[in-house]
Amino acid sequence: MTHRHPRRLVLSTAALAAGAALLAGCTGQPTEDADPTARTDRVGSVAPALEQYDAEQVQALWDDESLSARDRGLVTIAVHVASGSTDDLGFYVDKALDDGAGPAEVSEAITHLGFYAGWPNAVAAVDPIAAVYESRGIDASELPETDPELLDQDAEAESARETDVQDQHGDTSQRLVDATDQTVFDDLWLRPGLEPRDRSLITVVALVATSQADQIPYHLGRAMDNGLTAEEVDPLMEHLAYFTGWPKVFTAMPVVTETLESR
Repeated sequence: MTHRHPRRLVLSTAALAAGAALLAGCTGQPTEDADPTARTDRVGSVAPALEQYDAEQVQALWDDESLSARDRGLVTIAVHVASGSTDDLGFYVDKALDDGAGPAEVSEAITHLGFYAGWPNAVAAVDPIAAVYESRGIDASELPETDPELLDQDAEAESARETDVQDQHGDTSQRLVDATDQTVFDDLWLRPGLEPRDRSLITVVALVATSQADQIPYHLGRAMDNGLTAEEVDPLMEHLAYFTGWPKVFTAMPVVTETLESR
């Protein structure tokens, strides 16, 4: 059964670009970079040990096939967006595209993260990604539709989720409950531009990166229902330790462990 709702709210690429252009105009921020896919080459002049770790341990992450390079690309993009860190975002988007992520998937990931990492962080990601797309000749024809045919929904599971959220939060903010049902779960999660497993993956990443441990059990369980395996969670946690920091990962580890053990 395909669900639609008349009060749909879609974060289009055009809208994101317009917002980013407005922000750039207000701050005086340049809208063009000389090389959108470059990383700094000055690490060794400041922190040679960091440069060595980057060349050895971090590079070893990308060579480890227990989590695909494509997945690592989406994970790393999600960390950057959720953390509001865009300096190297173009580099990792370019790498993710080389490693098998499609432009539409990256676009859809940014849209999804607008809801799970906040609008400002999603809008801030637009300019560096737009520069990469421009350098590659990627245009609107390769990006997701704003109003696609939605995927089918698990009616039983969604009914249980709606009841739980209503019971917990309806008395406090019915508007939030309605928006969660109508926009997030009856729309965003059903968009076909990103597989449900990948939506769940970047959602878990955003939660770890922003220390939202209470939300992890539901979304990690959903990720595993959508195809993420326990074997992939292991290298995912290691990858996140490097890209979002050891403390945030260890903050998440108790609930990650409980979730895995419960299955």
